[in-house]
Amino acid sequence: MINIKSDSRKIKNNDIFVALKGISSNGDDYVPKAIENGASKIITESDNKYSVETIKVSDSRIYLENYLKDNYSKYLDEMTLIGITGTNGKTTTSYLIYQMLNKLNIKCAYIGTIGFYMEDKVCSLPNTSPDICDLYDLIITAYDNGYKTIVIEVSSQGLDMNRFNTIKFDYALFTNLTQDHLDYHKTMENYSIAKRKLFDSLKENGLSILNIDDDYNKLYVTKNTVYYGTGESDYNIRDIKLGFNTTYKLNTKSGDYIIKSNLIGKYNVYNLTLAIALVNKMGVDINKIINILDSVNAPNGRMDIVKYNSNIIAIDYAHTPDAMENIYNTIKEVSNGNIYTVFGCTGSRDRLKRPIMMKIACSNSKFAIVTSDDLHDEEFSQIISDMLKNNKYMNFEVIQDRGKAILKGINLLNKGDILLILGKGHEDFIIIKDKKIPFNDKEEVNKIINKIGVKI
Repeated sequence: MINIKSDSRKIKNNDIFVALKGISSNGDDYVPKAIENGASKIITESDNKYSVETIKVSDSRIYLENYLKDNYSKYLDEMTLIGITGTNGKTTTSYLIYQMLNKLNIKCAYIGTIGFYMEDKVCSLPNTSPDICDLYDLIITAYDNGYKTIVIEVSSQGLDMNRFNTIKFDYALFTNLTQDHLDYHKTMENYSIAKRKLFDSLKENGLSILNIDDDYNKLYVTKNTVYYGTGESDYNIRDIKLGFNTTYKLNTKSGDYIIKSNLIGKYNVYNLTLAIALVNKMGVDINKIINILDSVNAPNGRMDIVKYNSNIIAIDYAHTPDAMENIYNTIKEVSNGNIYTVFGCTGSRDRLKRPIMMKIACSNSKFAIVTSDDLHDEEFSQIISDMLKNNKYMNFEVIQDRGKAILKGINLLNKGDILLILGKGHEDFIIIKDKKIPFNDKEEVNKIINKIGVKI
């Protein structure tokens, strides 16, 4: 583990505490706690003198970054670091790469939305992109355990907040860019520019792999770039056949291949192709990759299917307009049943997407049940008000309690119908202000079905 921290709660005996100045906090306020936890040195921009060695610097963040680079870059230089950014598909693509490489006997760790993995899940993480100290800690932990390859989800906020400063990547991957996080970035231009930082942090001979079908790909071209997608590209997708299994042709410079997968939906064709392209560029023959695809799965909470009588209940993390559109398109490709939807919008986040998501849900569902997602510091009534702005649909009901909303959705199902439960996916809690209330969509579904007395 590294011996420098910017979070006083994580200080261990003889660690260095760096008092960073944040947007809404001052690291000096946490120095007493850091000392109490065993800090032996304090780095600060203030004139304060503390009971342990205190060093005043002009910029504590620059000090931290230089310290990390000087003391730990030797480990990172020996590793293969894969960074993935984009609005949708980061988690699934990262998890696919993580599985593929390990099944191909290339030890690979994973850092991202669903946690920190080395062979199995090690722990959950508070953010898709941990702060720079935590990130170094995870990378060094992986190194110490023999994992010299890591696939890392790289969020736009993490990039903008300098959480990846000093980290150089061997590969930078781009999935797509659609509306999200505008509460933070304000404009799509700012959002797209923030992601450019990943591609600027490639090593000298690093490679970028870009989605040819996404117009934003032009922003991320580097000295070494390859493309994937249905447009003219190095990894060209053709003749997609969709169902509860997926088949398509992949045309490459080395040959043409038939790809078969248990992943569902066109968007997963993109995710899978990006993963194949990356592993192939790491030196693995595509035929070897194809041989292990039947044992590669999407992560929990990504199109997670529960069968209930003749019905399908699908649980997915989709929480953006584009992700919701993809889910509906996918379901319509594999089933003719009526679609019912349980979903909500996250509080204290991008308010502009709320009425868009409401329109998508109502226009694609026989009936939609609007419920709570993570409220954070916002009132449920305000979220609903935003969602109903300019709403012209009447095929919905508001049930704030997410458990009751899911029960209502299940009770609406007739023979051959589908229930989509969107927004939370794998998550195990609902956040209301500073509280995390235990709740998991799939567990709730199973509990309800078991109570009804029907076998899953």
